[in-house]
Amino acid sequence: MKTSRIDFSAAGWGRVIAVTTAGTLLCIAITVYVDSFNFRSMSEASRLRALLTDFLLPIVFCVPVLGFFMMKLRELAVAHRKLTILASTDALTQVMNRAAFSTLVDAYLRDVRAAEDKARGALLIIDADNFKTINDRFGHDHGDEALVTIARSIKSMLRAPDLVGRIGGEEFGVFLPGATTEQATHVAERIRQSVDGSTFMAAGARQPLSVSVGGAVFERDLPYADLFRLADQQLYAAKRDGRNRVAIAPVRPGPLALVAA
Repeated sequence: MKTSRIDFSAAGWGRVIAVTTAGTLLCIAITVYVDSFNFRSMSEASRLRALLTDFLLPIVFCVPVLGFFMMKLRELAVAHRKLTILASTDALTQVMNRAAFSTLVDAYLRDVRAAEDKARGALLIIDADNFKTINDRFGHDHGDEALVTIARSIKSMLRAPDLVGRIGGEEFGVFLPGATTEQATHVAERIRQSVDGSTFMAAGARQPLSVSVGGAVFERDLPYADLFRLADQQLYAAKRDGRNRVAIAPVRPGPLALVAA
């Protein structure tokens, strides 16, 4: 049975409720403490009325004020989160933009390095085949539709921890943390087949759509720029060999290069 967690983040209702409740209880405690100096001189009936007032007044005044204040802070946090997402998302394809993608991949590689864990994973570069022809024949609107179709096909083949971003006009990047050469090749081939079998309509008919995929699989510490360069080499090989192909190679030990296929 799946249990839902209370969200205590700045944008969550849990924090609004918790702070409002805690603040109100604090106000009650302070009010009772201040009034307690007068309790000895009061009759029992007066003392009960004073205690009741000490409880009710903070509830009447503190709950609305603190609740309103915390809800405004939550709205600001939600707005900030949305702006952050917008700033890191490609408006057309709704995947990460180049800056966000490269930053996250680089951060992952740095974290692995700092933790002294064994680095392992794969970077795929996916390029739409003959994309200029699509733009020239059918116009840029249909070109945009083709990119959206490709992005959707890519996302449907990935796991939750995988990253995808649009890193160029018709080029996408996919980062597969922890992936082996076999796993990266399998994912790349599934992406290629998914795009190849997708429905892209233009000029009243289904038009062919394909991608070439190049990838570098690493089991050593290296920066994003070097990993990208090696994956791009494989993309070039896939294009050279006829397009609509997958070319994946592991990074070899020693001097930075790929193991020959």
